[in-house]
Amino acid sequence: MKKRIGILTSGGDCAGLNAAIRAVYHHATQNYGYEVIGILEGSTGLISRPMKYVVLDQDNCPESIIRVGGTKLGSTNKADPFHYPCEDGTKKDRTDYLIEGYRELNLECLIVIGGDGSLKIMNDIAKIGDLNIVAIPKTIDNDLGKTELAIGYCTALDTATHALDCLDTTAESHRRIMILEVMGRDAGHIALGAGIAGAADVILIPEIPYSLDGVLDRLNKVFATGRKHALVIVAEAITKENGENVAQEVTENGRLRYGGIGFYIADQINEKTSYETRVTVLGHLQRGGVPNAIDRVIASAFGVAAVDLAINKKFGRMVGWSNRGVIDIPIEDAIGTYSRVLKDDVLVQTAKSLGIYIGQL
Repeated sequence: MKKRIGILTSGGDCAGLNAAIRAVYHHATQNYGYEVIGILEGSTGLISRPMKYVVLDQDNCPESIIRVGGTKLGSTNKADPFHYPCEDGTKKDRTDYLIEGYRELNLECLIVIGGDGSLKIMNDIAKIGDLNIVAIPKTIDNDLGKTELAIGYCTALDTATHALDCLDTTAESHRRIMILEVMGRDAGHIALGAGIAGAADVILIPEIPYSLDGVLDRLNKVFATGRKHALVIVAEAITKENGENVAQEVTENGRLRYGGIGFYIADQINEKTSYETRVTVLGHLQRGGVPNAIDRVIASAFGVAAVDLAINKKFGRMVGWSNRGVIDIPIEDAIGTYSRVLKDDVLVQTAKSLGIYIGQL
């Protein structure tokens, strides 16, 4: 029997995952002679009986997969093995099923592509079951510690920037203020980067407090120049001025599902000025679509490096990107450090220098 490496994608999807899967498959099979087992639907594939998996080959993992968004293996963010949803409506600990599945497939290592939540869960299970895992960072939020980039962020950034480009022309045509609400959980990386690239007039992110007076002052200055339209980009997790969250619901794992802050800001502008305002919530468009070149390159480099870690038995580590190269660090260090936007961040200072209102600095 050939030696086997498993791979799964977990948590929310994003562009670039298939590029990483392709890289793992190609490097492990062509250069090391290993067999690669693709676990379907995240950790659910190992917990289900019968298990859900596929042996990767040239037919189900062709070169063209690098151009495809999402993940061909499927994913889930609703099946925490420690609180696994059962058919009778209860939630039970099914970590023993996952550990048993890992051993039944005779895996030497499991490569996990995920964000901080998924990686923490899998790292905890690896300790309980003495499993060998290697991690690849994936999150459009780009909030994982110890890595400058994670798979999915750059494409999400492009999508948000393109949205601002499109909104600018219609804003000018109708002399409106256009507000774009973007994802990012509790980090403002997407809003900040896209706001600069898309020439926004106001950027609001959760790390920096703002005032409505500051927003209105910037908009008034824009209109005073003779320009009769403006762009505002807001991260979904920013709060009202009083610190109150704007959230639609609480998810199954107890986290707030953000959404609606763009409409709150629009209502405040409409209430205090005569400016006509419209809101676009970009939502899951940021997760879907064709991965851009950077995400394809980063994902490919991560996939190759993850296989090398697995073959060399350097388990419990996550690959990352720093100074134009791949690094590897302990998974615990990566998930234990949250990458938020800092007030002295070069992009924050860039936005400020360009006259963009980015909060109370």
